[in-house]
Amino acid sequence: MDMKHINAGKLRAIGYDSRERTLRVEFDDGSAIDYSGVGQEVWRRLSTSGSAWSYYRDNIEEEYSGRRSVVHTQGQKKANPLDELFKAPGEDAEP
Repeated sequence: MDMKHINAGKLRAIGYDSRERTLRVEFDDGSAIDYSGVGQEVWRRLSTSGSAWSYYRDNIEEEYSGRRSVVHTQGQKKANPLDELFKAPGEDAEP
């Protein structure tokens, strides 16, 4: 499935498989949801919307059944903002 990278609200990427009628939505926290039974017209409206986050919330989130998953990135590990706060003692010491 080809993904279209966007920056709308919490959305970071969207993709659609027309044969399977599956919409994939990826979020800024690294999670993703795959929605089944989504029609081509819903995909077209989402992918061309000037406010994709609002369209998603109003027309997809509660209307379709979704399956949660995690976004897999090749060789990239998303930094956890809490790592800096919870370092072990001495980890931040300069050699």
